[in-house]
Amino acid sequence: MNCQWMQGVGKAILRSHARSAVMQPKLWAGALMTLIGIISVTSAAATEKILTIGSLNTADQFINAVQGFKSRMVELGYKEGQNIRYEYHNSQGNAEQLRTMAQELVHEKVDMIVTTSTTGTVAAAKATKGMRIPVVFLSAANTQLLVKGFSGSGSNLAGISSASLELTGKRFELLRELVPGAKRMVIPVDPKGVNYRMIVEEDRDAAAKLGFAISELHVRNVGEIASAVKAISRKSYDAVFSPADTTVSAGIDWVVKQAIKEKLPSITALLVNVNRGCLATYASDYAALGRQGAILADKILKGANPADLPVELPDKIKLVLNLKTAKAIGLKIPETMLLRADEVIE
Repeated sequence: MNCQWMQGVGKAILRSHARSAVMQPKLWAGALMTLIGIISVTSAAATEKILTIGSLNTADQFINAVQGFKSRMVELGYKEGQNIRYEYHNSQGNAEQLRTMAQELVHEKVDMIVTTSTTGTVAAAKATKGMRIPVVFLSAANTQLLVKGFSGSGSNLAGISSASLELTGKRFELLRELVPGAKRMVIPVDPKGVNYRMIVEEDRDAAAKLGFAISELHVRNVGEIASAVKAISRKSYDAVFSPADTTVSAGIDWVVKQAIKEKLPSITALLVNVNRGCLATYASDYAALGRQGAILADKILKGANPADLPVELPDKIKLVLNLKTAKAIGLKIPETMLLRADEVIE
């Protein structure tokens, strides 16, 4: 409600009762108290602080986490335009742009930065080093880069692990079940990415246990992906695995297009990539992670120290299959797997 309008109403009440002040002193006193109350309420409304949360993202695939976060924040009492506002940034896989965006949020002195990937969180952590701006990561595949331990970060960071790297073995088992004869797997990955070392370690361990031979396909930026994926062919490989890599995630449509063209099964680390054409995944639901992260953000905004908050794990891991893609590459998914899937895209 408009503060000037309310104050005008108060003045009108005061003038009305002032005309009979001599005859009705009690009425005059009541009018004065009414005016004081109106001015107090409107002044409080005018001075209520609107919190600013910066949203730092690295690819479109993470938008669901932001949407989940905002929807839960509404339920927690944070109304956009009333007591909270959001500054949304998406670097689209551009590392230099990501650093600039993180610095801009710090320069604007936002009340909190919310990130949706390990890469984005690393950028936010560097930009806020030595400052009091809390950073809440709604999803991080590699928390070892971010915090001292799961019991608490010991810094201005708090958040949720997507458990993406830990699920690599489950995804390779999924591929073995879908395509029992698969042996050669190609993995597009950015050798400069923040998760590169951990991705390679997890992939090699999982592949060795299941007898897969893996080959890395290096892509150093999103612009390289369209041409690099032309090396992915049925003649050389039996399957494609897209890991939790920011560069690959930003260019996943090129990977999907080539895999379908070559009729190769493509397993992914991100649930949303199955919607974009990958064949299957075991992964956390990013919208759910966003809602989970909003509860952490609420605690911090109410005074909790992010350094003391334990890193959380996803509430649920989902098996998601894309039946349309299976048909496109000529693969029949076992009925037993379809029945146990949490979601089947047709």
